[in-house]
Amino acid sequence: MSALKAAFDKAVADSKSLPEKPDNMTLLKIYALYKQASGGDVDGKRPGFTDMVGRAKFDAWAELKGKSTEEAMQAYTDLIESLK
Repeated sequence: MSALKAAFDKAVADSKSLPEKPDNMTLLKIYALYKQASGGDVDGKRPGFTDMVGRAKFDAWAELKGKSTEEAMQAYTDLIESLK
């Protein structure tokens, strides 16, 4: 797990210096994978109708419910690598 954690941490750092900004759907996927890897399954209430950004983030994270920390870390690392 420590090698995966190191690769994940490097991918998090690399995500801040990508050659170009990803589209919104990719950004949501990056966010959701990061949250799943670092915090586990989403909890709390879904944001209200007026908070469209918060709602989109919540929904993207909720789609990953049940994915293990290791799976989310690997998927995040692979996604960031593909965007370099």
